[in-house]
Amino acid sequence: MRVALVHYHLQSGGVTRIICHVLKALRARGIQCMVLTGKEPGFNISGTYRVVPGLQYELDRPKLSVQALTEQMRSAATEALGGAPDLWHVHNHSLGKSLLLPLALRQMASEGEHFLFHIHDFAEDGRPANYRAMLQQMAGGQCDLLASQLYPQGDHVHYAVLNTRDHCYLQEAGLDEPQLHLLPNPVDLGKPSLAEAPLPGKLPLWLYPTRAIRRKNLGEFLLWSALVGETTWFATTSAPENPLEQPRYQRWKQIAAELGLPVHFELVGPNGYGFIDLLRLADMAMTTSVAEGFGMAFLEPWTQTTPVCGRNLVEITRQFAIDALELPGCYDQLTVPLDWLGEERVRKAAASGLCRNLAAYGRQPGKDDLERCLQAWIKDGRIDFGRLDEPMQEDVLSQVVGHQAQAALVSPADLPDSATMAAALNKNQEILQRQYTLERYGERLEQIYDQVAGAAGSFCGQLDGGVLLDRFLAPERLHLLRVD
Repeated sequence: MRVALVHYHLQSGGVTRIICHVLKALRARGIQCMVLTGKEPGFNISGTYRVVPGLQYELDRPKLSVQALTEQMRSAATEALGGAPDLWHVHNHSLGKSLLLPLALRQMASEGEHFLFHIHDFAEDGRPANYRAMLQQMAGGQCDLLASQLYPQGDHVHYAVLNTRDHCYLQEAGLDEPQLHLLPNPVDLGKPSLAEAPLPGKLPLWLYPTRAIRRKNLGEFLLWSALVGETTWFATTSAPENPLEQPRYQRWKQIAAELGLPVHFELVGPNGYGFIDLLRLADMAMTTSVAEGFGMAFLEPWTQTTPVCGRNLVEITRQFAIDALELPGCYDQLTVPLDWLGEERVRKAAASGLCRNLAAYGRQPGKDDLERCLQAWIKDGRIDFGRLDEPMQEDVLSQVVGHQAQAALVSPADLPDSATMAAALNKNQEILQRQYTLERYGERLEQIYDQVAGAAGSFCGQLDGGVLLDRFLAPERLHLLRVD
């Protein structure tokens, strides 16, 4: 079998890591594979690749036609593989990073090429600018036409998603079960890069192993540092790379300094620790993120003998629970008294956020949407901290720091220590070593490839793009940290 993997780039990032895992897993199974990418990789890739500049992001790619891009892709893949690909494994084709690639892929599919569209992220989920660009420039504002270009159906066009939420949403949008595959990421950090160096000081380290972008909910991490107090050292691994993220990130660093919180930032880097080394040294790994595609932060630390605590994302971790993984240190909500902020202030913020979020996708709130949103946010006079925007989170944080007696009114006000999670640590390590390995990932991929390559080449419609938007834009899913 000949397989051509396709992605915009091979720079650092989550999708690139998965592509490297795919290459390793396929080679172990004797499957011939290569990667088409828009520009030279940012590191020494272990495998065959070819650069097709037309695959670059919209602002960077050269101007060319759909036909020219299809010809370039076919030529490069055939030359590298010694023959035409039996299937194309394409990553994040519908994210809106290119307005040309989806059109080229649909054209190729209409000519009988076999595809696995591997969706890590959706433009419908928190990327309104990408969605609007595709809707207007690819489909003239017609949602159904855009869906036909992004999400064609056919026996030879299959889709892979990372979690049960996306699997369910695509089913409800009309994707036939035989063409839909749940493909959780493998968990393989590799080996520590350096000999372990001791951490400065003797305090326990609670580490947030993340690049601190907005949806990672850094304010909640700082709140935990205030709740736990000076008996623990809190730290993050990396700063945001996107310049647009910098103002909010720098503001949180300023707040931490002003309030005297025991938080250190950006411990991973050329003059700092290696990521794996630091994860192994931590006493606890934390996550306070309000949105994830797969949720690697819930899994990777256990492989380094470090338990995980923090905010649970049920729509992401549901599959982990099905696999019997335990997250005893995670909570579904972190609530504070509503009267700390005032009901009217929260209601206005929710109404504004809901309108802005829907308007970004060309929609307006329904008559019950605000109440549906508030019912998800507020219960028994308490509001979930993770739903708030930065100014309200700052006010709550100042309240807790300035009036220590108020800390008892946060729920939960504490989390298990690493010693109490020893049983979960042993169990989770055993499950991860059995079910989330590269070997198992390769087995699953080969099964999917066999189904895709052996399918008849016939179109049978498209997904319902309106339904997909309905699911991702449901009022109950609104977090103000995800609204511009």
